[in-house]
Amino acid sequence: MKFAVLVFPGSNCDLDMYHTIKDVLGEEVEYVWHDATDLSAYDGILVPGGFSYGDYLRCGAMANQSNVMEEVKKAAEAGKPVLGVCNGFQILTEAGLLPGALLRNKNLKFICKDVNLRVVNNDTLFTNQYDKDEIITIPIAHGEGNYYCDAETLEQLQQNNQIVFTYESENPNGSLADIAGIVNERGNVLGMMPHPERAADEVLGNAQGLALFKSIVKQWRESNVNQA
Repeated sequence: MKFAVLVFPGSNCDLDMYHTIKDVLGEEVEYVWHDATDLSAYDGILVPGGFSYGDYLRCGAMANQSNVMEEVKKAAEAGKPVLGVCNGFQILTEAGLLPGALLRNKNLKFICKDVNLRVVNNDTLFTNQYDKDEIITIPIAHGEGNYYCDAETLEQLQQNNQIVFTYESENPNGSLADIAGIVNERGNVLGMMPHPERAADEVLGNAQGLALFKSIVKQWRESNVNQA
């Protein structure tokens, strides 16, 4: 499987993503600059965290104007897996690929710590290697991770089982309904604030995020076998 790791001015988690895919998973991966106009050569798209364009205007708003985002939308429409982490999640909401918005943390402070997540939905291409309701520990590092949507959207997310991860025991940022990660209705676009790529290698002392990337590869391989 071949992944693209998008790089915007201000991205700072692209190296972590690249390391996870190449050195831990052993899959193909390339950095793709934000002005790219073709992502057709890639099977999966990774939108990393950081501070794209310095988080001016709104987090992710300027990144959404980059050329590559039209290609990300095409990849999503084609059913390819698209993962946005932290600032990547913010970019995906700005692009309209996921509903809702990420607001300032409730305490108005930047938070960097490990948090416990509940795998609410393990029936997605991103979570099939987890057990339902499994509790995993994944780090967060954000100032605008407070997920918000209107009541109608929240009801749709709940009815469609689009809420994938919730904060367990402690809600660090004030997110509505303890939401830490959601998918689109089709299930091939995931946005999450916690950083699975920072918990994907035993050398870091925690590899509980690796199953997310393994889930993507497993689903892709099974799909290609079935198509063949």
